Formats: sequence, C-alpha cells, structure tokens
Amino acid sequence: MGNELLKMDGITKVYSNGVLANENVNFTVEKGEIHALVGENGAGKSTLMKVLFGLETPDEGAIYLNGNKVKITSPSDAIGHGIGMVHQHFKLVPSLTVAENIVLGIEPKKGIFIDMNKAVKETEELAKKYNFDINPKAAVGDLSVGKKQKVEILKALFRGAKLLILDEPTAVLTPQETRELFEQLKGLKKNGYTIIFISHKLNEIKEICDRLTIMRSGKTIGTYCTADVSEQDISKLMVGRDVVLKVEKEKVSPKDVVLSVKDLNYVNENNKKVVNNVSFSVRSGEILGIAGIEGSGQREIVEMITGLRDIGEGEVTIDGENINSLSIKGIRNLGVSYIPEDRMTYGVAGNASIEENLISNRYSDKELNGKALFKTNKIKSLTNKLVKDYLIKCKSPSVNVGMLSGGNIQKVVVAREFSTQPKLLIADQPTRGIDVGAIEFIHKKLVSIRDDGCAILLVSADLNEVLELSDSLIVVNNGEIAAYFEDVSKLTEEELGFYMLGVKKQSEDEIRRAVYA
Repeated sequence: MGNELLKMDGITKVYSNGVLANENVNFTVEKGEIHALVGENGAGKSTLMKVLFGLETPDEGAIYLNGNKVKITSPSDAIGHGIGMVHQHFKLVPSLTVAENIVLGIEPKKGIFIDMNKAVKETEELAKKYNFDINPKAAVGDLSVGKKQKVEILKALFRGAKLLILDEPTAVLTPQETRELFEQLKGLKKNGYTIIFISHKLNEIKEICDRLTIMRSGKTIGTYCTADVSEQDISKLMVGRDVVLKVEKEKVSPKDVVLSVKDLNYVNENNKKVVNNVSFSVRSGEILGIAGIEGSGQREIVEMITGLRDIGEGEVTIDGENINSLSIKGIRNLGVSYIPEDRMTYGVAGNASIEENLISNRYSDKELNGKALFKTNKIKSLTNKLVKDYLIKCKSPSVNVGMLSGGNIQKVVVAREFSTQPKLLIADQPTRGIDVGAIEFIHKKLVSIRDDGCAILLVSADLNEVLELSDSLIVVNNGEIAAYFEDVSKLTEEELGFYMLGVKKQSEDEIRRAVYA
C-alpha cells in the first residue's frame, strides 16, 4: 500500500511463564486513519501495543514505519519515532499544572531555570491549534476525567507524536465528553495524524474508525473496513460464537429492603464534602444502578457500605442491622458480596493462586476448614467447579491469578463473590476493560442472582450497561443525588448524561422516592 504508515510483521512474543501472547501477528495501519484494534481480554492486543511502544521486546518479527525497518526498545525510542500512547490509567502528576505536565522532562529553559511562561505559552498555542479547550495553569488534580485525557493527548502531541495509541479512551466518559473527544480525534485525522483506537465499545468503533483489526488467542483474525461489518459480526469474530449484545431480563417485583442508606455524608482529606446527604435503599430482587461522572462520590459511598472507609455521618443498615461499627468481615457475615472497582488492589491477591483467591472469602467455613487442616479435596472440588462454571481460562487452579488476562481475573472475582448466594451484592464497575464475551457472561450471572432474590447495587461508568441492567437508577453529581428513576426503560444515555454533568436536577420530592423505594 502506498499510504502504509505502520507495519508490524510476524510479531511473536512469549512471556517467561510460557504464555504465548502474540503468535505471528501482522498488523498494518495506513497514514491518516483511525484504526481499531479489538479482541477479547487475553487476545494479545495489549502485548502488541507494548511491543510497538517499546515496553516489551518481541521474540520474532519486525516493525516498519513509512517502509523503513525500525528497532524500538523503549518508550523514548517510540516517542523518537513519532509514536505516542495514552494509557487507560493516566500517567499525569495531579499536583502539577496542565502546562507543567505537558512539558515534563523536556521543559523549556531560561538559563538554568525552567521558563514557565514559555511552557504556558506553548501549551496555549498547542491547545488552540487542535481546538482543545483547556487552561494551562489549572492543577491537573482538579480536572474532570475528560479534561485529563485531553492533557494526555496534548502531552503526546507536544513530544512530536504522529501516531497515537489510545487505550480504552472512552471507558469513563459521559456521552457528551465522548462526542467532544471524537470531534477532536476527527480534527487530528484531518491534520494528517494516525490513531490506533483500542476499545470494547463496538458502537463507538463503528462510529469513528475507518478500519479494524480483530485479534483472537494471540493471532490476527483479519482486518476489515468498519462500514462492511456489523457490531454482531465483530463480536462473533472476536469471541468465535454469536454473542447476545442486549441484556435479556424479566421485569421484577422487588420485595423487602435489604440495604438502607440514610443521610450519608463524607468529608475527604482536603476538607471537601464529597458525599452530601445521600439516602437510598435497595430491595431484594432488584438491581439499583448508580451513574455519575468519576469522582462524583460513588467510590466513597461504596467504600463506606463495604467497610473500606469509615462512615463519616449517617446510617447504613443491612437487613435492619446497623453496620456503622462493623468490621469488613462483620459486614460480609451479613451476606454481603463485593466486586471492587480496582480488581488488582482489592479484588485479588496477584501472587496467590486462582484456588487461594477463590476460597479467600470462605477459608473459615467448616465445609473447607477442619480446624487443624484444610480439607484439600473439598477445596479442589469447589475450585474446579467454579473454574468450569465461570469459564475461567487457565491451565489449572494452581496457577497464579496474576498470570491471567484482565477478563479472566474478573471472572475469578465474580466466581468467588457470586457463589456464596449473597443477600446483597455491591458490583462496582463489574465489566470495566473486559471483552464482549466476558461482559455477556457477567451480565447473565447478575440477572440470574437478581432473579434468585439478591439485592444488587450496581455502579458503572458504562451508561449502556447501567441502563440495560438496572431496574431503578440514581444519578450522583458532585456528591449529591441529582435524580432517581424508578423505571429505567425510557431513559436515554443522552438524558442521563445531562443529570451526570449537573445540567439537569430533579426536585427534592422526586429524589426522595429513592429512599422509600
């Protein structure tokens, strides 16, 4: 192809633990296109991009830029070749300003000192050139997620990137922020930039990408023009079977209140009130969703309910029992299960085996623990069943959980938390960063345990997920409940986005219904 910018030819990467992450992968990107890279978790996308950005060294294969063979052994090599990467978890310094973050490491100097005026001026000019509305003097820690992402993109452009790798760029954005980002990406494309777009959101891939390359089990399945394939086609090629993209569930009749939250308040270490007089209840056989821009107080609410954070003010009861002074174990003993937002910090012990992680919430059960010794046969039987029932892809349950792909680690967490027949399940971002096959599986399991009478509190930044799964829904904005919807069926992502951004807010009477649901 005359317009070929990047060619990754025959890339093979085997990790030291014997995992074949990439097997003879071929990946070609044309200049000035937005090219999607899609596949299940563990399909090899991240490894391929780490090879391109110099974070991993391939065992075989070659990389060509503009027809010339290049050797990329570090991120600074990649940046030197005009390749920039915006990671899913931003690499910014919150205490520094936008300008300071953008010039970090290559600061303009005035003698031996940093020329901050020049840094601000250059940031302003760069933002204006690409139509990014951002204040160079603002502290990055005070910015919204959407603005932080813009800083990351500008930072890459400032370093001379012509090829941008965006990893899950819309995972935590509202529809309005996503639309704004897409306009800016289209503007970059018009200016001759090339973008590799990694995402699990198939509707967004269809909307913005020119072509897509699908990976499965470490290999490339093929490259397609986006206009020629449907969302259903893409998911089938990714997973190797038909995937149900819509959540199928019956309308429920919720029963007794299981979780009651009354007048919850929390002031953080910066003396900012991040949870302001929040009250709601969740009933048996109901999924209550919480939607909100990241940093709107939902994390603090979840951590107070699960015992990870002391309750500032207010009262939380589970099945009528006040949990304010209970330990995490005491709360779990009331029949509470928890899928945490950060699976690697709170969800699993990365250096422990799959088996150890699967029984970590029930190691004291008489069924598994004979006081003097564990009942190893019972443990093996249970963990083998959970691995099979929850489709966890692994050589054996004795493998370290940290060796699994993100989707399979999430399945370990889900298997452990769902299999204890909980009365109340707190599911915080249960499908973030995982593929359509794993999402479909987890959604079905959530609906199944709801149908068995579990009360579920679902927190998700994926608006499609929160609308598809929730029976009723609250929206948080700036630490407060901005809206409560008893019936989610007619609510659109667009309308939801207005409440999340604080453009709209319901009356006190409408919100009060959430307490007496």
